[in-house]
Order: sequence, then structure tokens, then C-alpha cells
Amino acid sequence: MSDRTAARSGSLLEAEQLTVGYGAAPVLRDVGLTVAQGSITAVLGANGAGKTTLLRTLSGLLRPTAGRVVLDGQDLRGVKVEQMVRRGVAHVPEGRGVVTELTVDENLRLGGLWRHDRADAKRALDEVYELFEPLARRRRFPGHQLSGGERQMLALGRALVGRPRLLLLDEPSLGLAPRVTAQIMGLLRTLRDRTGLTVLLVEQNVRSALSVADTGIVMSLGRVVANADAATLRDDEDMRHAYLGF
Repeated sequence: MSDRTAARSGSLLEAEQLTVGYGAAPVLRDVGLTVAQGSITAVLGANGAGKTTLLRTLSGLLRPTAGRVVLDGQDLRGVKVEQMVRRGVAHVPEGRGVVTELTVDENLRLGGLWRHDRADAKRALDEVYELFEPLARRRRFPGHQLSGGERQMLALGRALVGRPRLLLLDEPSLGLAPRVTAQIMGLLRTLRDRTGLTVLLVEQNVRSALSVADTGIVMSLGRVVANADAATLRDDEDMRHAYLGF
């Protein structure tokens, strides 16, 4: 068994019968999923399917009215958002969330403020600059002077400075040119292969997501309607036409 196969033999994250709502009507209904350690899992579906709500629930921003989330065998019910970060969960929301008044370097350092091992925090920062060369060239630039692609790299880099085990990534290609989208997706694959990072990726660009994902989860109206390896979903013509739009 290869190292890569071994890394994916167990699950890192499980959601069991999640029901979540912002009011009386649930947005997620009995959602269950398993994310293998060291894998990229794409969450796909039309607008309003519940994808962003799912990520917000998994990161602790929303509390389910029923069901539970389990990370590496530990029940996360009642765990606060800041504790989720310390347990290795990083959430990069849609819109990137860069602090535009701060420099690239200052933004990245925010990602490691909670860490006590300062030497390793410095190593993590250096590794991010090595991975994202455009950021290294612009480390003294304020966030508002970056391109859309550079801001997405910065949001990703800030999450990685905290050395997460699980990266929850919401619509990283939103508003980006196809070339930049391809770069971002390639970086996710590099992170998976180089570090064993587990990624749960919400993405409207279905082709790009399935090109890097190991597994795809398709959602519709708050429910999971398909869960299969990425190649199977890519080749399933009925599924593509019904839910994926290509």
C-alpha cells in the first residue's frame, strides 16, 4: 500500500444526520458524509443547495438542531469556533475575507497568532511564501493592492499558517480568471500530496473541482443526493445534467 493510499484509508471528518436552519425551515436535512484523511472532497450543487451552510456548520459557526459532527473520532458538539481552529480546522469563507488595510505579511501572521510554538509559526510563514511566490514578492503590500487571485492566495495562506489538518474552502474560484482558477486548484492538489492536508471544497466550477477531487458530494435542496468518486460523477451523464449543469 502506498503512503498516499494509506493516508486515505481512514476518515478524518464525519457528519451524521445534520439538520440545520436559520429559522423555522431547515436548510440542511439529515445530511451525512464522510471525508477521508488526506483527500480532497468536492461539495457540488446549485445555488441554494446548502453547501455554504454545510461548511459553516462543520466549522462551528452554526449549530445543528439535530445530528453531530465528528473530527478524528471526537464529537464536536458544543465546541467553540476558536477551539475548532486549535483542533486543526481552518475555514476560508466565500469572498476571501482579507483585511485590506493590513499588509500581506500582517494578514498571514494573523493566521498564527494563537500558536505558542513561535519557531514553527515562523517556519509555517516561510513555507507559505515558498508555496505562493506572488505573495513573497508583495509581502509589504496592503491587501487592497492585490489582484483577486492574490487575495485568494492570501486567504489560503493565512489558513495554512495555522497548520490545519482540515481545510474548509468555500468558492475559491469566485470571480477569478480561468488561468488563476487552475493555479488555485493545482495548489490544492500540491498541498494534499505534499502535506497530507484534507480539503472539503465547495465550488460552483464543477469541472475544476472534479479535476482535483478524489470524491464528490452532490447536494440538492439541503440533502445529499450523490456521493461517489470524482471520476464516476464526471462520467455520469444523468447526474451532470440533473444537478451539475454540464
